[in-house]
Amino acid sequence: MRSRILSAAAALAGSLVIVAGGALSAPHAWTQPPAEDAAVDAAFYIPPAPLPAGAPGTILRAEPARLALSAPGQPGAIPSSATRMMYLSSDTHGARTAVVGMYLEPQRPWNGPGERPLIAYGVGTKGQGDNCAPSKLLSELVDYRPPFDVIVEYDVLAIYSLLARGMAVAVTDYNGLGTPMIHDYLNRKAQAYALMDAARAALQLPGAGNPGTPVIFYGYSQGGMASAGAAELQPSYAPELNVRGAYIGGPVVDDEYFIGFNDGRADIAPAFAWILNGIAADYPETRPALDAELNDIGKAILEESRNKCAVPAGLAQQYPHTSQWTTSGQPITEVIDRTPVLRDAFAAQRVGTITPAMPVFISSAMNDQGAPYVPIRGMAANWCGGGATVQLDANAVIPPLSGLTGTHVLAFFPALAASQQWVTDRLADRPAPSNCTALP
Repeated sequence: MRSRILSAAAALAGSLVIVAGGALSAPHAWTQPPAEDAAVDAAFYIPPAPLPAGAPGTILRAEPARLALSAPGQPGAIPSSATRMMYLSSDTHGARTAVVGMYLEPQRPWNGPGERPLIAYGVGTKGQGDNCAPSKLLSELVDYRPPFDVIVEYDVLAIYSLLARGMAVAVTDYNGLGTPMIHDYLNRKAQAYALMDAARAALQLPGAGNPGTPVIFYGYSQGGMASAGAAELQPSYAPELNVRGAYIGGPVVDDEYFIGFNDGRADIAPAFAWILNGIAADYPETRPALDAELNDIGKAILEESRNKCAVPAGLAQQYPHTSQWTTSGQPITEVIDRTPVLRDAFAAQRVGTITPAMPVFISSAMNDQGAPYVPIRGMAANWCGGGATVQLDANAVIPPLSGLTGTHVLAFFPALAASQQWVTDRLADRPAPSNCTALP
């Protein structure tokens, strides 16, 4: 079983490496559109000022979009048309903001019961630079900025599979990716709001659906946290959406725990900086504390990371222990615990405190060295205790592996088939399974 999983994952990962290799050998073919096209793209991502009146999900602008793998009739082409859209959403404090996303309408018919469903899709970690925005990467597939900044739109694997089933997909860029604001990476509320408002916006497009269209929240990694947050907040934030369930794959459910668990890991260190940049942007009261606690190395790491995607070799990798970032020599988690404004801001990011009103399917690898299993199980237990219908799939097969082919990445692949079958069953109104009485 283990060898089959690893072989399948290696084959898929290998295909991405081949694509990335082509991009690296000729980056301009992927990342440099004609000057007039680049200017149009850049203008699209600048929100109107001031923002016009409207409810969350109101579309501010929309246009047809190109997909990197959308050559009609060609093998492997993404079977859909695409619309890029900017829509109103809410930041973590409930203030209005503008977010960009993409609506993908499949060419294949929906053969399930009822009308075509809409998948509100939260992507995995892409980074904090504006070039990391999913609505841009879906048009490019690979973005490379010399000398070391490269990102592959790996979520296309799951998105393609959903489209191949005849399901429409609304992808959100999240708050601040592509647009001028700082992306508040792993912010519980902002991510959830952006995901729900992407669904609201998509349903306003001609032929995309109506207020009663079945909706599923879906995401892995950062997207898993967004989906979990949306599952908790939907009854109060978007009660009109007809949400049938939420797939929550490999989520980060506690930012501080995530930092402490992975402190010292060079491959994950940039994510610590993205979190801190987002906290400082969303909670201005934390900035004096961070300025006082971070040394020159820490400040330089945050500054370098805020405009980068997946940097394989940067300052964060050179100084992976957050104790190297602070004036006190203490790790960031200790600084958070003894600093009230930081402690409060990080506490606000924990998922698992509100019981979802919909069935949820959670997948996680017990040996995940990216999104740790212990708080994920704790989230599931809290939801079960509140009466939610929870199915927790804990993969114990994949061994603990770190690095670019680590357990967190490999667990994405076996969860893909299981999650989409679960989604199909929810859309068919089959009773949702639950293992709350015996969580793994």
